[in-house]
Amino acid sequence: MFSEQLFDLILNLDDEWKVELVKANFKTEEVDVYVEYIGKEAQDPDTFEMYPIYDHAPSRRWRHLDTMQYKTYINCCVPRVKTPSGKIKTIKTPWADSYERHTYLFERLAIDVLLSTKNQTKTAKLLRCGFNVINRIIYNSVDRGLKNRPKDYYFEHLSVDEKSFKKGHNYVTVLSDPLSGVVIDVSENRDYVACIQVFEQTIKHEHKNKVKTVSMDMWQSYINATKNFLPNAEIVHDKFHLVKCLNEAIDKVRKREVRHNEELKNTKYLFLKNLENHTEKQRIKFESIAKANYEVSRAWRIKENFRDIFGCESLDEAFSLVMQWIGNATHAKIDEITKVVDTFKKHLRGIINAMLSTFTNAMAERLNGKIQEVKACARGYRRFENFRSAILFFYGGLYLYPLN
Repeated sequence: MFSEQLFDLILNLDDEWKVELVKANFKTEEVDVYVEYIGKEAQDPDTFEMYPIYDHAPSRRWRHLDTMQYKTYINCCVPRVKTPSGKIKTIKTPWADSYERHTYLFERLAIDVLLSTKNQTKTAKLLRCGFNVINRIIYNSVDRGLKNRPKDYYFEHLSVDEKSFKKGHNYVTVLSDPLSGVVIDVSENRDYVACIQVFEQTIKHEHKNKVKTVSMDMWQSYINATKNFLPNAEIVHDKFHLVKCLNEAIDKVRKREVRHNEELKNTKYLFLKNLENHTEKQRIKFESIAKANYEVSRAWRIKENFRDIFGCESLDEAFSLVMQWIGNATHAKIDEITKVVDTFKKHLRGIINAMLSTFTNAMAERLNGKIQEVKACARGYRRFENFRSAILFFYGGLYLYPLN
């Protein structure tokens, strides 16, 4: 049989608390531990002043760590004190928060299991508790972690990116730190208001001028929001998205030419893969197509020339090389490439900054993949609040555990 002395040692409570009774239900495999407050006085939970015990609240039950295969619960009629003003308050228990139905140790275990599985349903099944319990732990952990972030810390470099939320055109805006790969915060939608909102949630007024760069794609809503909220920050258009625009143009050229050139069939990935990643068979085919001087081959060379001008050492060098590339790309007279060049001209400052800056959205793109994993494990999220909490729980760099 389970003994009171054993659970006194296991729970390791203060001297004022004592295990009075242990009941085991062998059919349901549950153990109920009954704890009693034996002190004559107790602390006011707000002022920490000592007052005599006034009465006891109705019995409550908290889920605790399992004892072997038995689900274990702590039961207690928590004492209440009466302040000099006549207000009656329930004292704090050393094993759980006032409004929770699980103990601190159970919450720590749930957090560890969640971080391992990245799945709330599996975690609830493993811990033999309700899904709502796990969901609440995520919310509480994120709220606690955000409150405990250093108040005086500021970010010099930021990344803004979008992530699909639900089917259709439903997105969230993800603000992250390109250095650490930590998600700073998330807002619903990907418009101007969403970007401003995520900035306001995380950047204090006195820290605005300390933000040096914001890397992003060429989404105009993000650009406008950044210019208005962070006027001193330089916008850096991410290399990944710039090259992606050119790759999409190359594929359009290939689709147009393949109608009249059988040799171009099944060559999509020849132009999207880096040369060093080609197999021997792909390398031979690519070389034969390049010698034929198709428009798609010329478009590919334009893209490769663009990639080569990253990593400039000065503003003058970056400006000169970008303008030279624009001239050569325009002279090629490939309609699909010309459209991309016209787009690049509209965002010239951000592209030149990309040539000089070492900060990109590469980390944000990796975060996107990780967020997709969390989304896939949950088989999607119906509510934005749940999606945001999950992202910050797993990738917010927060201290999630209860402080007790």
